[in-house]
This record gives sequence, structure tokens and C-alpha cells, in this order.
Amino acid sequence: MIAACLVVAFSVTGDDCPLARAARETGVPIDARPSQLRTDDNALLQFSAPAPDAAGHRGADRAEGFEELEEFETEDRSVDPARYGPVAETLDADDRVRYLHGAFAGDRVEFRCLSKRPCVVHALSDAGFMVESIRYDPDGEHHRGAVVGYDVLQGVLSVGADRSDVGDVDIAVERVHPLGATEGDTAGARRWSITSAQEAALRTALEMGYFAVPRETDASEVAAALGVSKSALLERLRRGHRALLEQVL
Repeated sequence: MIAACLVVAFSVTGDDCPLARAARETGVPIDARPSQLRTDDNALLQFSAPAPDAAGHRGADRAEGFEELEEFETEDRSVDPARYGPVAETLDADDRVRYLHGAFAGDRVEFRCLSKRPCVVHALSDAGFMVESIRYDPDGEHHRGAVVGYDVLQGVLSVGADRSDVGDVDIAVERVHPLGATEGDTAGARRWSITSAQEAALRTALEMGYFAVPRETDASEVAAALGVSKSALLERLRRGHRALLEQVL
């Protein structure tokens, strides 16, 4: 058995799959579930994006949905993608996308479709990456999941160079740590995938009023309370902030 299972967050730039292109062209972030790759190399996608502001569209959509269910229509009919926002319009115009469907869910639109072009995540999975979540931002995409062992991690990182079918992509590790608790980790550190040192820095800074408005203490005083240098404190706060925001937003 392999001793190490690593929780990994990757950033990917240069992907030209439909979701990556839609996020880039519209400026709208897209949250995706792990896609399903069929034997014909087409992929089944499930993802969501912010809903347009017009609340009337959402109500109308729900009403029509119940009506259609009761009638059990046997023929597909088209709807205007504009009602579901710019992501829907962009994907509807992409000839690599088929069977696009959108449904309002609160302040988001849940989409499903078939993509004739697999995304980079499928190449990462082929190399051993077990994906948990994907976020497509206008400036790139972020993959979260796990790999078993450091050899597999190196194989995943080499996908951009070894797989010509994924295009000119750049893959970089944003964060990596062993799966499960390490000795000395607190419950908060395990829950939010931050180090115990980062959690201590965040908690102490919060308790001392560092995040208050106006600020009740400065970084030097917080660092002194922790017995670390000011630069070390600021680095822990920065890394801790980033880890928390990536998981919450």
C-alpha cells in the first residue's frame, strides 16, 4: 500500500474546453461537478453559474417546468438562452456543446449538457487525479481533489507537457497536504485545510482586534503574542486567508 494520499489544489490556464472558454469570454465564474467521460470521448457536464437579476424569469421558469412535467411532452422544444444569462448564451453558440439545459435554483442556474470536447480534468484523471470540485474563473480554472503518492502527483503535473490533446495548458500546484490529520493539527485546521500555525495566527489576530475596523492592534503586536516575526505572521495570515476563501467562495 502507498503511505501518502495527498489533498491537492491545481490551477490550470490555457484550457479551451467549452466551460473554460465561457468563463473567459463572459467574465462569469462557473462551478462544476466532476464530469462523466463517455466511451465516445464526449463528456456529460453538470455545472452552475450566477442567475441573471430578473426575478421574473426565475418564477416563470419554475411555473413552466411544472406544466411541462404534468403534460409529459414527448418532443424537445427550444427556449431563449438569454433568459439564463451570458454563460448560457455563450455555450448555446458553441458548436461543441449539445443538449444544453438550464434550471433556476435560487440565485444560480444549474446547467447540464454534453460536450464534444473533453476538458483538461479528464487528462488529469487519466494521470491519477481524483477530482472533487472544479471552478472556472475568467483568468483560469481551479481543481480540487486528491492523488495517491508523490509519483502520481508528478505524473499529473506533467500532463500539460505529455498530452498533446489537451492543448497548450499550464498546470501548477496551489496547495498540497497529506490527507487526514497530522500530529498536532487542531479540528479547525483539519476542517479548513489550513496548518495549525495558520489557524493560530488567524485566531490570535481575530481575538486581538487585528481585523476590527478601526484596527485595535497591529501585526507586530500579534506576532509578539505568538512569538514569531512580523513577516512570518503576515505570511501565515495571507496563506490562511487564501485557503479559507478558496473553500468558502
